[in-house]
Amino acid sequence: MKIGICSDHAGYDYKSRLVPYLQKKGYEVVDFGTDSTDSMDYPDVAHPLAEAVEKGAVDCGIAMCGTGNGMALTLNKHQGIRAGLAWGTEIGRLVKAHNNANVLVMPARFISYRMVQAITKTWLDTPFEGGRHQRRIDKVPCR
Repeated sequence: MKIGICSDHAGYDYKSRLVPYLQKKGYEVVDFGTDSTDSMDYPDVAHPLAEAVEKGAVDCGIAMCGTGNGMALTLNKHQGIRAGLAWGTEIGRLVKAHNNANVLVMPARFISYRMVQAITKTWLDTPFEGGRHQRRIDKVPCR
């Protein structure tokens, strides 16, 4: 599986630690930036990640910023994206099981790196349940 990942300056530390963690687990990772803790604008990395997911260049994505909200808002402007914000493992499970989120978003300033790892593992390991959840997803406008 190929995973795209991005962060702004607030999520850079966690992203730089999560990439080798994912690679060690056997995932191919494409890093869309940022590459430092210097202040930057999250849309500059969120849009390229969203486009890669939409085009199938990566299978799914992970994004982090301070609250997670900026990334989630930007990512969800793309018609083919279902970005889910998670700050705990149960929410990480539900955004995949019920919403089939193809991008996981986490709030780097509000959770520990250990929680980032746990949420990521849970989200990646959780299958989409389909059924009534698919019916609901089908009602979300898409191209």
